[in-house]
Amino acid sequence: MSRLHRAVVYGVAGLATELGFTGLRGASQTSLWLLPVYGLAAPLFEPVHNRLRSRRLRIRALAYGIGFPAVEYASGRLLRRLRGAAPWDYSHARLSYDGLARADYVPLWALYGLALERVHDRLCNL
Repeated sequence: MSRLHRAVVYGVAGLATELGFTGLRGASQTSLWLLPVYGLAAPLFEPVHNRLRSRRLRIRALAYGIGFPAVEYASGRLLRRLRGAAPWDYSHARLSYDGLARADYVPLWALYGLALERVHDRLCNL
């Protein structure tokens, strides 16, 4: 499967996960602007996963817990510049950084990265 096709799969999986996660707190919501953001897993996540494969689970989780919020923040800044606003706003949260990333979500991003390892492996075996 090509990298572009894998990016689409990651994008759709991210949107579905977002809908499920936001649905836990009320009405499910997401934005199509997040499709390419989640799709960044193909060029950004996959090489990291490949390099960390032999590392312990804690190390991989730490890398994902730091890396995903960093990409979330950077993409939010870019979307603010392009659109005037990011599709999400965490400014209400006590542990948010510039309303674009949340420190309390680091464990969730770590788990998401560990889950994506399996998705990546399956996509590469198609």
